[in-house]
Amino acid sequence: MGVVLMSTYYFLPTRNVFGENAVEEVGELMRSLGGNRPLIVTDGFLAQSGMAEQLATILRGAGLEPIIFGGAEPNPTDKNVESGIAFYHDHNCDCIISLGGGSSHDCAKGIGLIASNGGRIQDYEGVDRSTNPMVPLMAVNTTAGTASEITRFCIITDTARKVKMAIVDWRVTPQIAVNDPLLMKGMPAGLTAATGMDALTHAIEAYVSTAANPLTDAAALMAISMIQQYLPKAVANGDYMKARDKMAYAQYLAGIAFNNASLGYVHAMAHQLGGFYNLPHGVCNAILLPYVEEFNLIGNLNRFRDIANAMGENIQGLSTDDAALKAIAAIRRLSKQVGIPANLKELGVKPEDFDVMAENAMKDVCMLTNPRKATKQQVIEIFQRAYDGN
Repeated sequence: MGVVLMSTYYFLPTRNVFGENAVEEVGELMRSLGGNRPLIVTDGFLAQSGMAEQLATILRGAGLEPIIFGGAEPNPTDKNVESGIAFYHDHNCDCIISLGGGSSHDCAKGIGLIASNGGRIQDYEGVDRSTNPMVPLMAVNTTAGTASEITRFCIITDTARKVKMAIVDWRVTPQIAVNDPLLMKGMPAGLTAATGMDALTHAIEAYVSTAANPLTDAAALMAISMIQQYLPKAVANGDYMKARDKMAYAQYLAGIAFNNASLGYVHAMAHQLGGFYNLPHGVCNAILLPYVEEFNLIGNLNRFRDIANAMGENIQGLSTDDAALKAIAAIRRLSKQVGIPANLKELGVKPEDFDVMAENAMKDVCMLTNPRKATKQQVIEIFQRAYDGN
């Protein structure tokens, strides 16, 4: 009997548009997808700040009839998706444009799934549960972190269970992704730091993933190098457009990596913190990252040596063990440099919740590709270490 070889898939939007003023092309781009009445899915801040209306004006200039739905909350919920799908049908929409960061993009994906397939968002938890093609979907990105504008991942909080559902489905990948660094200029330093560390987590988890391949490796290592170089500059001066532009590319490269190699325990555990406490995803990732990767070190020391090198560490003459440890130190230093909280205690996390959060993390799809397998007790211990900050 012969060996069965697993195929490698590579997922990415059909078209990707980069650069200053790229947003000016959204009208013609959506027309090319056949959309006429786009639902703009965004958050309350962008709906009120005028950015959503700016996008709507561009769309009207191309002869489209947009309607704005500003109901995407941070850590979007099943309730947000239900409100959005009702809004979509009430206004006879036929396509969707997400505007914002991961929350807007994920909410839009959830709305699109139900618009195309019916049912409830809970029906799609897991991998490739949909059957019908998505309505035309375009993502316009305003943060440099989640890469949700290019991925097949959709994370929605089930409010009844207090669990972040991981929906992984190639059909939710937007057909077009737009990254215009001018839209990222207004991000405050704290959000720039959190989203940038989210992107770093994507790149590192993808690089040490058991599903990594040469395509994802190249994207991950370049992302790590660029984030280490440009995230502090973007945090220090949000108007520095070179740093904004480089971070837009870096988070996109990290998205390529994890969209195809998947993630690991950092995300599986961060999803529980978001589901329980509605905490910022990027901050949770940043705090957990060094503790999870310390646990993972023995799973692939050579890869952590590569990460240390990509983060600018001098590893010449060091043993593989010592070089790998430098990667953990570099992660901690960058996190501190950009102002990430020191531990989970500062976020108001409660140790009595670790048991159930670890239980739920063990069921998260991101667990599958982590380089070292953990018991539930080991996951609890990682939570505890990140809580204590030592």
